[in-house]
Amino acid sequence: MPQPRICVIGSLNMDLVVQAPTLPAPGQTVLGGPFATFPGGKGANQAVAAARAGADVHMVGAVGDDGYGEALRAGLARERIEHAKVLRRDGVSSGVALIAVAPDGQNTIIVAPGANASLMVEEIDRASGIIAEADALLLQLEVPLPVIARAANHARQASTLVILNPAPAQPLPREMLAAADFVVPNETEVAALTGVLPVDWSSAEVAVQRLVEAGARSVLVTLGSRGALLWHNGQAHQQPAFNVRALDATAAGDAFLGAFAVALAEGQPAAEAARWGAAAGALAATVTGAQPSLPSREKILSLLASPPG
Repeated sequence: MPQPRICVIGSLNMDLVVQAPTLPAPGQTVLGGPFATFPGGKGANQAVAAARAGADVHMVGAVGDDGYGEALRAGLARERIEHAKVLRRDGVSSGVALIAVAPDGQNTIIVAPGANASLMVEEIDRASGIIAEADALLLQLEVPLPVIARAANHARQASTLVILNPAPAQPLPREMLAAADFVVPNETEVAALTGVLPVDWSSAEVAVQRLVEAGARSVLVTLGSRGALLWHNGQAHQQPAFNVRALDATAAGDAFLGAFAVALAEGQPAAEAARWGAAAGALAATVTGAQPSLPSREKILSLLASPPG
């Protein structure tokens, strides 16, 4: 089977991670534990996830002229991700994410976009050939919305599969939802987009239906420890979670997206691709840090061979 080709257009951040006994409430100061820095950003995380899951990946984005930017580009190079279109902005800081992680693996994240906010539509036009040659295009919302819209348009013209991760959640026009083959939010993002918080399978299906009514064609909602709900070709499919001991949920969703995209690009049915995503997301939650947690293809296949919890 030829290696699937994935193009990722999105953010690159340096994650500043603090382990904390509890996530702070508004106005509360919490004395944290160990601190570490990890390469991150939803775009870069999904690029690394797809590469480790077996894809040939091209990344398009922007970093600053600081040490973080150099480290982020070097991280892509180590993963053999083509990054000629990851542009260096003079006089601009790289994106940074401030992350607190609780003992149960849940987290809070604040992102300072930095150079990510500078990505321009014209630069996407210059990457249109890469989009056209890809089997799938992965998009998120940590770069300007016009950039995402233009990239999706190039992909539609080239019949490249479009997977949109609407994170962080914001109002989206119907045409943008309709431009994606799959819209993949998590539970808080789908709640922000539809007004329905998926607390169980029934409410998750209501949320999915509202997103379809808003323009989405196929929807895959990731539900953390409960698994995921796929709506595709007019049918709902429940994907249970794999039973693992979660340490850090950071980038679990990105692991899910990367593996899901690779499985789809390889021609696997959407329900099986969702199972790949669930396995990758579960594995990522067992390791601290964003990109360090993203699993290899071998580990994904090993977990796929075991029954879900």
